[in-house]
Amino acid sequence: MQAKKKRTGEVPIITAEEAVSLISDGDCVYFGGSAGVAIPELIIDALRDVHSGRGSPKNLMLVGTVAIGDWATTGFNKLAAPGLVRRVVASGLNNCPALGRRALANEIEAYTLPQGVLAQLARENAAGRPGVITKVGLRTFADPRIGGCRQSECSKEDMVAVVDIEGEEHLLYKTFPIQVAILRGSIADEKGNISLEEEAYVGESMSIAAAARRSGGIVIVQVKRVAASNTLNQREVRIPGVLVDYLVVDPNQRQTYATEYSPAYAGKMRVPDGKIASLPFDVRKVIARRAALELTPGATVNIGYGISNGIAVVAAEEGIYRSVTLTAEQGVIGGIPAPGQDAGAGTNYDMIAPQPDQFDFYDGGGLDIAFLSSAEVDRHGNVNVSRFGDKIIGPGGFINISQGARKVVFSGTLTASGLRAIPHDGSLVIAEEGTVKKWVKDVYQITFSGTFAKEREQEVVFITERAVFKLTPDGLMLTEVAPGVSVEEDVLANIEFDVLVSPDLKLMDARIFKNEPMNLAVRFHDRAGQA
Repeated sequence: MQAKKKRTGEVPIITAEEAVSLISDGDCVYFGGSAGVAIPELIIDALRDVHSGRGSPKNLMLVGTVAIGDWATTGFNKLAAPGLVRRVVASGLNNCPALGRRALANEIEAYTLPQGVLAQLARENAAGRPGVITKVGLRTFADPRIGGCRQSECSKEDMVAVVDIEGEEHLLYKTFPIQVAILRGSIADEKGNISLEEEAYVGESMSIAAAARRSGGIVIVQVKRVAASNTLNQREVRIPGVLVDYLVVDPNQRQTYATEYSPAYAGKMRVPDGKIASLPFDVRKVIARRAALELTPGATVNIGYGISNGIAVVAAEEGIYRSVTLTAEQGVIGGIPAPGQDAGAGTNYDMIAPQPDQFDFYDGGGLDIAFLSSAEVDRHGNVNVSRFGDKIIGPGGFINISQGARKVVFSGTLTASGLRAIPHDGSLVIAEEGTVKKWVKDVYQITFSGTFAKEREQEVVFITERAVFKLTPDGLMLTEVAPGVSVEEDVLANIEFDVLVSPDLKLMDARIFKNEPMNLAVRFHDRAGQA
């Protein structure tokens, strides 16, 4: 489509219900925000309510680079009524299980694309290019020869294709028209310029707005308040008024689902180290502590979601987080990425990059090391975090990050469902074994390809509470075991395939299992001096 004619004058301020009335049946509606950060929740509420009362708008294509929700009732979970959505496209559906259940029941189409690809796709869409051409996703379920990002059987359209460029395989993720963009900002001026000065997230808001404009669509932005023209700090304006058609004001909007407003998340203040929350001394912290031993001075690092998120807290506790550059895929560079429902925010950061730029950096090999969670691991070194029989998770940023990093460290417990592993005085006690084995013959869905990693000679490490493994050309090899743990009974017996055992098998560092500082700052100082 051709870009619509430029609006002149002040941008109309309308109600959330009036905003929803601008959506037609069958439209593609692209929501900004990330999980629980920078969410236009008032408009989501109105969309749910208007559809409930009128039965329209309906059959929408719902898009979110990072699907919106709190794993229970907010965000996209409110949009799961029959007939409202025909297709959802996002990097994950784990935080909006209501839509995930609809997809599992084959009632809606569902595609989960790599998060970085979706962020970059908005930019390519805005520029009028046909899509994102990348190697991200090759040999994973995103590859059309394996799954093509589909998460429901009724998803028939091909959103990704294999293309050959000078003899090398790439994937082409195709752009699509956007009829309505619904975004979030802090303050708008009367001309529609949008400041993100109180937000914890930049995202790809301008790209989404420009893509909608190019498609002939409309752009609606929810803000907390409206200021007079020419009064905003221009450096904090991230969506220009020339791209904004309507404003919706919500004076009660929260910075994140978990936090009403944190000046630290907005970059208005720094948090003293002693104020950064610590972790309870349990098996999750044990894994995070062992993973933190993989950090090296000066490294640029991604801290993933889930169990790996604790590594940032350990780095802060040990006083070494300033010796590395921690990042989060949503855009945080430096400081401490926030956990839980604040994920995507951060404190004490150096900057917040637009999300497409962050993934450009990741895809180009900018990460020295990535720490990611592992839900299933198989004999090939494949990892699954995106799909299980009764639950659609999606890859989030996992595929971009795991393929782009020079070294990737996967973290997770060896078993699940009932596991009680207790760290005590330098050793680990398996008080009760989990009933579900996570290291299986073949993963349910391939989110990381061990075979592809071996071909690219990528360094891959797997850390559990009781053992450490590395991916070798000959397969997975056990390299460390926790003090107090039996190799045969506690480790090998809980893996559904054979692994190699290193002839130089070591004990995991006993400091990991003691409820006291590990003094990593001293180790970092010594290593920095040797560099």
